[in-house]
Amino acid sequence: MALFTMAFTLVRHGETQFNKDGLLQGQAIDSCLSETGVQQAEAAGRYLRDVTFTNVFVSSMLRARQTAEVILKHNSSGAGLEMVCDALLKEKSFGVAEGRPVEAYRAMAAEAGETTVDFVAPGGESEQQVTERFRMFLESMLRRIDADHWLNRPEPVPSASAPLVSPPAEGRADEGLGGLGAPGVHALLVGHGAYIRSAVRHLLQALGCSPPPGVDHAHMLSLSPNTGLSRFVLTLARDQGGLAIRGVRGVFVHRADHLK
Repeated sequence: MALFTMAFTLVRHGETQFNKDGLLQGQAIDSCLSETGVQQAEAAGRYLRDVTFTNVFVSSMLRARQTAEVILKHNSSGAGLEMVCDALLKEKSFGVAEGRPVEAYRAMAAEAGETTVDFVAPGGESEQQVTERFRMFLESMLRRIDADHWLNRPEPVPSASAPLVSPPAEGRADEGLGGLGAPGVHALLVGHGAYIRSAVRHLLQALGCSPPPGVDHAHMLSLSPNTGLSRFVLTLARDQGGLAIRGVRGVFVHRADHLK
């Protein structure tokens, strides 16, 4: 069975005024980027300028779309790429807590005797529901990737295995991409903080993701900063249902070099 690889870089949207004010946005509040958020997206775009993307998947929410548009404006491969907006990438729903202070949500969770991750506000989504949305997104993304790059090939081009080395203090923007086989499939994903935390949890716990060297699970499951960057390499095989994930490797998680 031929094994081959692809990478995806996961980016949290830039700051909004709700982020600045410590208020939950979730799904009901479709806010735009603040001035600082635009600057953060510009910085991420410049950092990723020379990194080649073959596909772009973005939450259908405004703050994520704006972030993706700014990144692609700077990117050398961005012109002509279709930005696929997908509701499966939307932020976790916090139900009645949306628009309220984060501290109020934490108090609600504490009163219920639960952690903020496990607590479900009335009308909100559970951790399991968000994880299921990410699992469904991965399946959808792989179908699109297959159709765009591999489906009409008699056999996928095998990929070399990139060595696992400790990243430099100022990590290179193309780190982890050197071992991808032709055509070098690399997707940009732009989403949201709580959603990304659930996604990373799924990669770790359900798919057995190996963390980047020197990075513990606590850091991986922390909240990504606005425009924080995380990159993962998927090892894939083809089965009767299409592309199947056979392994996941973390390259870096919540990187914010571009904001320094």
